[in-house]
Amino acid sequence: MNEQLKKSSRIEVADVLRGFAVMAIMLLHNIEHFNLYNFPQSTTPLFQALDKGIWDSMFFLFGGKAYAIFALLFGFSFFIMLDNQEKRGSDFRLRFFWRMILLFLIGNINAAFFPGEILVLYSIIGLTLIPVCKLNNKVVLIIAIILMLQPMEWGKYIYALLNPEYTAGRPAYGFYAREMYPYLEGTNFWAMIKSNLWNGQLFSILWAWGYGRFFQTASLFMLGMLIGRKQLFLHWEKNRSFWVGSFYVAIGCFIPLYFLTDALPGLIERKELLTPMNTIVSSLRNFSFMWILVAGMVWCWQSLKVQKALHFLSPLGRMSLTNYLMQSILGSVIYFGPGFGLYSVLTTTASFGVGILLVGFQILFCRWWLRNHSHGPAEWLWRKATWIGAKR
Repeated sequence: MNEQLKKSSRIEVADVLRGFAVMAIMLLHNIEHFNLYNFPQSTTPLFQALDKGIWDSMFFLFGGKAYAIFALLFGFSFFIMLDNQEKRGSDFRLRFFWRMILLFLIGNINAAFFPGEILVLYSIIGLTLIPVCKLNNKVVLIIAIILMLQPMEWGKYIYALLNPEYTAGRPAYGFYAREMYPYLEGTNFWAMIKSNLWNGQLFSILWAWGYGRFFQTASLFMLGMLIGRKQLFLHWEKNRSFWVGSFYVAIGCFIPLYFLTDALPGLIERKELLTPMNTIVSSLRNFSFMWILVAGMVWCWQSLKVQKALHFLSPLGRMSLTNYLMQSILGSVIYFGPGFGLYSVLTTTASFGVGILLVGFQILFCRWWLRNHSHGPAEWLWRKATWIGAKR
């Protein structure tokens, strides 16, 4: 019975992880007012403390980690599609290139509502999987490690170290953030859409570039592909030592990196040195904590009680694209000026409550939809468009 359970739930653990990431992203985006950083002040010390506690807790647990889980599983899904096609004697790479073009278009539709979406970034960086997917595991792992170590930030740090007179300019993404906020707070819907597609996308892409997300995301895609190759979500007894061992290693890495993040401003005064080093350390810290979450959930998943407790996340994961797009539309309607404009009314605590309600709504919607459909609506359309013109 246990072996049957493991075989039937081998993909479900990935769905649960993906659903966990969707839930975390929803909660984070709500307390951020979907990148409209404009908040009313709570009127009592108690609620002010509660606002700060929720903000700090959510970002400690999920900030930079939820997206990383999403990216890891993007690479894992790529492996599944690639492997399925190879077993049929087909080369999936050109079809995947087309799939990324479709994702780019989907991402721009999403960006019209949410100026901080990640699908366009994924569609660009996803192309890095094409040249590495035929390389052996050792080479892919080495490339992933190099990318995770943020080579460009090390280049910036060394350049600033060798050139004491060098002065870094202001990040370009700040300009586009200031440009887009008036449209998010205003009431003109079409002006907001236009601004989101230009100012919002440039802000999002430049922010991701400035904070090392390009290199980290590519690394996570490749690591997810390796998880699929090594079948690490399967055969628990065979892979137990990997997950348990990496769980404790991740804890051992996270603790010093966490304290080092706080200590860096006192250790490095010059901004040109501090900024790239902070990006390096923060990237590794977030990756370590993300791995604690992933390895911990995979480990706990071996318990029937845990599987039953976490099963509610599986529908969220199976319809992750649909849910992500739905979040953007709902968040835009709730918080932005052309919608209800509640950015000026809802405090962090209230927005967190809205996030919980929206997660509950999405869970109910997914359970209802999946009773009669094998895929979410966005997943189905993306899948159909991916294989358009193919003989299957």
